[in-house]
Amino acid sequence: MAELEQQLLLAVGLIEKDTNGDALWVWCYPSVTAELRSLLLRKCCLTDENKLLHTFVFGQYKRSWFYITTVEVQDSPALKKVTHFSIVLMAKDFNPEKYAAFTRILCRIYLKHGSPVKMMESYIAVLTKGICQSEENGSFLSKDFDARKAYLAGSIKDIVSQFGMETVILYTALMLKKRIVVYHPRIEAIQEFTRTLPALVWHRQDWSILHSYVHLNEEEVEALKACTGYIAGFTDSEVNSRPDLYDVYVNLADSEITVSPLVKEAMAMGKLHKEIGQLIVQSAEDPEKSDSQVIKEISLKTKEILATLASLTEASDGNEKPTLNSEALKQKRFPPATENFLFHLAAAEQMLKI
Repeated sequence: MAELEQQLLLAVGLIEKDTNGDALWVWCYPSVTAELRSLLLRKCCLTDENKLLHTFVFGQYKRSWFYITTVEVQDSPALKKVTHFSIVLMAKDFNPEKYAAFTRILCRIYLKHGSPVKMMESYIAVLTKGICQSEENGSFLSKDFDARKAYLAGSIKDIVSQFGMETVILYTALMLKKRIVVYHPRIEAIQEFTRTLPALVWHRQDWSILHSYVHLNEEEVEALKACTGYIAGFTDSEVNSRPDLYDVYVNLADSEITVSPLVKEAMAMGKLHKEIGQLIVQSAEDPEKSDSQVIKEISLKTKEILATLASLTEASDGNEKPTLNSEALKQKRFPPATENFLFHLAAAEQMLKI
């Protein structure tokens, strides 16, 4: 287990806001690049003018995840000149619950001792043993936090209750590996919503497509554009006027989904989409069913679609993936929207001959 932690944990850092109102990097271990430091200062909310405190935020930048817990300092003799501080963890894996629990413990340690040395001891304990224990600050055990649990922590039912049949637009966009941008002024709402979306394509179990907290900053936008398909969360409404960043735009605050004209053809809806939409809605509206059961039912439907696609492929040379036989697809005489979807799905799954 400890070996796994050594592979997953990348760094720990500390940002403080002092009584003069300045937010500064104070300490990190083993190291954090200058580029990442300025990114994390942006994310930690201590540099925000609006004075809103976000107790926990997470996101991804260039294949590394960041997790930030921020606390207000009250009655801490060890931190007289500090009003707030943020503990930052950088890691390779997506697991908000795990790192929220660990950063909370590190916060308690820092509040008590006012020195990064004690935090570093706990960080190294988790790095080497997968565990840190103390009676006063609580215990943390890495193996209590399974990745699969993190994947299932959001609520598909909540998404369906907000978007109903339109959820199928999100499903289609994810199946076709399109670029989804989600806007809401509250970062907490974005994080909750976006982290759940990859579960609609459970067969991939790929949360690397999630960028739940992006600023309209040049480096961040360039890093995002380097990804093929993604889910990106923004709190800046200006993102609406950046059609270069999305194929599907979700205004979460107004419950509106907009499909970019550039992908209208690939995303054309037909009988198959209606079936999928009805299945998603019926399953999610069943009070007897849990979120994980809803995900399972959607996944079974996805497997049917992938099996249909597999039946229309032919073996390629060597070890390559089988490729779509376009003639076999045409001979099936599917409705145009279904044929179109299967063709674009084959493209997304790299099953087209170039």
